Amino acid sequence: VADRIGLLTMLLAGLGLFVIMYAGMSRAETTTAVIALLVLYGIYAAATEGISKALISNMVPQNETASAVGFYTGWNSICALIASSVAGWIWYAASPQFMFLISASGAAFAVLFLFVSLRKKSV
Repeated sequence: VADRIGLLTMLLAGLGLFVIMYAGMSRAETTTAVIALLVLYGIYAAATEGISKALISNMVPQNETASAVGFYTGWNSICALIASSVAGWIWYAASPQFMFLISASGAAFAVLFLFVSLRKKSV
């Protein structure tokens, strides 16, 4: 699908699904709703994880691809550790619903907005 619609479009669609899924998890009250949202999470993961590395590979010189992907993966892991720690703290300090809502409306929406803004400038 990414080959047909473009890597950046696919990444943006995946981030949009992330926002929808996390916002939905803040309101989910049934097992069916949670399962449906977890399916969306799987689609988000499929739409973003490989795509981000493909985008990096297309942006850097061929002889620097491995270093760029390694740098991205390393920083991605560090940021995931920090984000997970903060999310865990919010989960216990406030509530799971608040953590999902903050993740969807704050962090994920801000990243999605940033990418859409950058895309408009590059066109």
